[in-house]
Parts: sequence; structure tokens; C-alpha cells
Amino acid sequence: MLLVIDVGNSRIKAAVFEENILLEKFVFQKEKLVEEINNIVDSFAKIKDVIVSSVGSIDENHFSFLNERVKIIFINHQSSFPFKNNYSTPSTLGIDRMVLAAGASLLYPDYNKLIIDAGTCVTYDYIDDKNTYLGGAISPGIKLRYESLHNYTAKLPLLEKKVPENLIGNSTKESIHSGVVIGLKNEIDGFIDNYISSNAKFIIILTGGDADFLAKQLKNTIFANSNFLLESLNLLYQYNQKND
Repeated sequence: MLLVIDVGNSRIKAAVFEENILLEKFVFQKEKLVEEINNIVDSFAKIKDVIVSSVGSIDENHFSFLNERVKIIFINHQSSFPFKNNYSTPSTLGIDRMVLAAGASLLYPDYNKLIIDAGTCVTYDYIDDKNTYLGGAISPGIKLRYESLHNYTAKLPLLEKKVPENLIGNSTKESIHSGVVIGLKNEIDGFIDNYISSNAKFIIILTGGDADFLAKQLKNTIFANSNFLLESLNLLYQYNQKND
């Protein structure tokens, strides 16, 4: 039994896997790390290994409380990945993006792959049908777009995300919803159209905290899976077990 942990920019997500079956998922704030992880390990006595991916401010030292209970594997830039990395600055490529690329490469090795992770930021990662990682793009996520409009203007309100009623906003609030949500939808559709126009045999995966919210609004056919990073950690663990 495996515990996978994804330390993101704002929250921690974790899941317990029995081979390829996700048994239970957990989401909590970073301040609850020790309490929540201890509770999970107590509840699932068969957990022997833990695999951790972190892009946040939590490093390996924060998991020292587990050292006597389980084996901990930390994913970093020196870990083994099932793709060739052609990023010109590989040491700056986020570990979360590398884990997602690994999951897509293992699941769809013969396809061109675009992974869109809609979280705090929206990241686009492209891996070709030879499993070569080529790069992608980074833009602000939904929450950042709402916050920036509020923080960098004098009078615009801070709103919670909402599907706009119309393309044309007939109030300030509806105009913000249209600009943020429809603007991001058009951005994602535009990126997808550009990639598809020059690449055949294509797989598009949408994941992240806002994946379900955005999926129903996009015109393109995609695989929407908000758990894809957790599942990719599980696949990467299996890949490394086989290739050690």
C-alpha cells in the first residue's frame, strides 16, 4: 500500500493507493501536515512506502516524523523519469510538471500529449510521441486573475469564481466573471487549437483544482481528471520500483 503526497502552492493533497486503485483522497492545509499524515498512516496500517512531490515551502525535513514508520521517497530533479527532458533550463522545471509529464508518458507513450494543470497557475506541458518533454507555458490561474483585478485596482471587488451568465457582462461583477472565466476558457481552447493544428495523434489531459469547473465549458475534447497528479505519482513510484 502506498501513500502519495503532493505539496502544492496553497494546499497539500494526498491519496492512498493499492496498486492502481485509489482508495481514499485527502486535502488539507500545510499547517496540518503532521497531524493529517499521522492520521492517514494510523488508519491504513499497510502503508509501507510514501512518495512526496513538493513545489511549496515544505521540504524533506518536514517529513522526518515519519522516518521510523515508513520508507519515504522524495521526487526531485535527480529522480528517474520515463521521458527525455529537452527543457533548456531543466533545473527550473517544476517537480509537479515533471510528475504530470511522467504520468502522461507512462499512460500514453505513443501519443503527443498536452497536460493542462489548472491550479494556482495554469501550466501547459507538451510531450511528443517519442516521450520527449519539449516545454509549454505558464499563466495565472482563476483565483490569481480575480485577486489581481481586486488588488491592483482601486474599486474592483474580489469575487468568487462563477460561470458567467452571458459573454457580455451587464454589470461590473458580471464583466469580471466574463473576463476571468471566459478569458481563461478561450486561452485554453486557443492553446489546444494551436497544438492540435501542428500535431496528429493527440491526447489532452486537464487536471488541477479548477479542472472540473473548466472542463464543461471548453469546446475541445479532453480527459478531465482532477486526480491526475496523484495518479501520476503512483505510476512514477511503480516505474522506479521496476527500474531500480
